Amino acid sequence: MIGRLVVVGLGLIGGSFAKGLRESGLCREVVGVDLDPQSCRLAVELGVVDRCEEQLAVACQGAEVIQLAVPILAMEKLLVELAKLDLGNTVLTDVGSAKGNVVRAARLAFGEMPARFVPGHPIAGSEQSGVEAANAELFRRHKVILTPLEQTDSQALQLVDRLWRELGADVEHMQVEHHDQVLAATSHLPHL
Repeated sequence: MIGRLVVVGLGLIGGSFAKGLRESGLCREVVGVDLDPQSCRLAVELGVVDRCEEQLAVACQGAEVIQLAVPILAMEKLLVELAKLDLGNTVLTDVGSAKGNVVRAARLAFGEMPARFVPGHPIAGSEQSGVEAANAELFRRHKVILTPLEQTDSQALQLVDRLWRELGADVEHMQVEHHDQVLAATSHLPHL
């Protein structure tokens, strides 16, 4: 179904997404990108990805899907770097928890919200972290919320939806603002 999947950020969430899809056989190649060389080495050794690239531009050449699995604070810089590349018909998606911030950062970086960007948020995790904790089953029976915008390409949305469902996730679609309100009330507020 997919030639090349690129996962930027090989922590628990990005690593689990990469590993699950690599094991599913839906991707001909899964390429990882991470600032930490140790994470890259482990990702290849543990079978999370087929290979890693140091340079984002090299990894993204010919990618059909790019999953952005970096912390929210790093997302803006990453989107600026991606906006400099010729991504063609590549589908972008992310795993950030605050969708409004991601959408604003994407609009700033690209000048408008790219039609093939599908914001997403998996409601899953573990007490463990890092690529060594990557678990192909992490998203099974967990919610993943996709927050498409009016201009989101329907085929891009269907593709991202299908990838998460392939990992066993229960996928829901909702508006960005509604997502952030729901998460503020159910997740962030109790921490206060």
